[in-house]
Amino acid sequence: MESPLTAVVVDDHPAVRAGVAHWLGSGTPPITVVAGGEDVRVAWIGEGADADVVILDLHLGGPTPALGDLRRLVEAGRRVVVYSMRADDETALTCLELGALCYLTKAEGADHLVEATRAAGRGDPYTPPSLAGALAGDRSDHRPALSARETEVLVEWFQSESKDFVAQRLGITASTVNSHLERIRIKYAQIGREAPTKAALVARAIQDGLIGVDDL
Repeated sequence: MESPLTAVVVDDHPAVRAGVAHWLGSGTPPITVVAGGEDVRVAWIGEGADADVVILDLHLGGPTPALGDLRRLVEAGRRVVVYSMRADDETALTCLELGALCYLTKAEGADHLVEATRAAGRGDPYTPPSLAGALAGDRSDHRPALSARETEVLVEWFQSESKDFVAQRLGITASTVNSHLERIRIKYAQIGREAPTKAALVARAIQDGLIGVDDL
């Protein structure tokens, strides 16, 4: 029998921490919140250090987003769901670039939070409605607007035997590689050019001039 999924909640509002714990604990099967606090240190000590998923608010009592904390958590191999009041695309995409598995706004409700946490527990990205909108922004009708980093990850993956090797080559985590590839697939799907497999992505990349046959 699999061990129950656990989470640590980092948020400076006690009511939010209590609400998150209630929502996660009400699912089937329940997700256990083993620790919570207003400072990111709670994710590094005690039971919080062993939690499967870190649910992180970006603003912990100050105006500056806790992007440095997010980076340190991801670099340590932690699986992070950013849970924030901010709904701007730039912040969401920055968090994904840093390696968060999901960026979720607090307006999106219990169901999305539970699903995002479950996905993160598996090491998978999760795309709620607001994030789908951010990923779909600023694109042409026929070719997805891939960032420079997404293109780099994609080409490296085509030329590598594994995602772990891509992570080593680029100095990022394997979960970040997975997040980039998932976002690339979403972008292609949103313009009607689905690419569910590696072979399909290769074909799309060749069509779009990202790589040549000789590069493979």
